[in-house]
Amino acid sequence: MCNLYSQTKSQDAMRHVFDDVVAEGEVLDDVTGNLPPMPGIWPDYPAPIIRHGPDGGWQLAMARWGMPTPPQFLAGKRTDPGVTNIRNLASPHWRRWLGVPHRCLVPFTSFSEPDNRPGPGKGKPVWFALGPDRPLAFFAGIRTTWTSVRKLKEGEVTVEAFGFLTCEPNREVERIHPKAMPVILTRPEEWRLWLTAPIDRALDLQRPLPDGELDIVLEDARDDPA
Repeated sequence: MCNLYSQTKSQDAMRHVFDDVVAEGEVLDDVTGNLPPMPGIWPDYPAPIIRHGPDGGWQLAMARWGMPTPPQFLAGKRTDPGVTNIRNLASPHWRRWLGVPHRCLVPFTSFSEPDNRPGPGKGKPVWFALGPDRPLAFFAGIRTTWTSVRKLKEGEVTVEAFGFLTCEPNREVERIHPKAMPVILTRPEEWRLWLTAPIDRALDLQRPLPDGELDIVLEDARDDPA
């Protein structure tokens, strides 16, 4: 599964790529502060998401990567760092967060999968992007506000949490990681559909990116600063 990705475009790029989705009278409110490039985003790290704002419209905000873990997997554990990748949307645990208010877009420029090819590189990161120039795209995400103990040293905290959907891999990802890939949205009409449509229509987007649309841009590196 994808447990490492990058987002190296500027805040301005994130705001303006969303212009085609914002309808007349809507605004995109940026509450992220001064956001540097993020060449390596790991589970439980804060990262930007585009979500529904509390007063209507859209909001570019920060959230921690990892949705609440289903309770049956927490027995005997003292912390819940969260679930990063979400596949089984028939589960009651996830269905509660599939409504429009909990959907979000997760900006990224590249993502990593562990190399499952035989040989000395097995398990090392292989980075995928929509091209060598790493154009901005989005994962289809869900988010919520949740109180839990994510790290013992923090104690109980209330955080904005997010995760993103996964699906069957396309041809490029399957060669490296045959189990799954993130749900990637590349067009403005897909972005708005995910954020606003009834769930039966929105879940049509839980499908692999077409074959040929991803490139391997980096291998055996813990971040992708390009």
